Amino acid sequence: MTAVSQSRLHELYGHGDDPWGFRSSDYEQAKFRATADALAKRRYRSALEVGCGNGELARHIATRCDSYTGVDAVETALAAARRAVPGGHFVQAYLPCPLPDGPHDLIILSEILYFLDTPGLVSLGRQIAERWPDAEVLCVNWLGPSGNPLEGLEALEAFRSAMAPTFRSVPITETDNFRIDRFRAS
Repeated sequence: MTAVSQSRLHELYGHGDDPWGFRSSDYEQAKFRATADALAKRRYRSALEVGCGNGELARHIATRCDSYTGVDAVETALAAARRAVPGGHFVQAYLPCPLPDGPHDLIILSEILYFLDTPGLVSLGRQIAERWPDAEVLCVNWLGPSGNPLEGLEALEAFRSAMAPTFRSVPITETDNFRIDRFRAS
């Protein structure tokens, strides 16, 4: 149910905790700011970021939340995320899996959907819709080739189908490179 193997994820982090240059890339930092700007509220009780990577997006989000939980499959990424957001809670898990409990009113899926296959996206979408029907769900998707079986918009559509009819989505931001969609309860 995951299109990208755990060994591939570990391989990506094999040469350090920033394989995509999140810390040094002006593009990535601008995308993180756009993601924070896309949030509907100024403050959240509890954020859950699935696929938190090295915590660079979390640095932009966690300050707006009473609590922040990040999930990633790779311990190297989580160690960096713990340094980036010392007050956060981090869980190592490989999707699909049960997500950490909590009163999450914000769920962030940033460039993670195309790492899953369609059954994995359906499982993730249904879990979120059933467990957190009142949460705001923010999806960020790369629009270029991912090198994975599903591309960004294709994965987004499978996830959107799994979230319906509990959630409806609205595109918030679209550039040549990425798109941000917000899901809210219907």
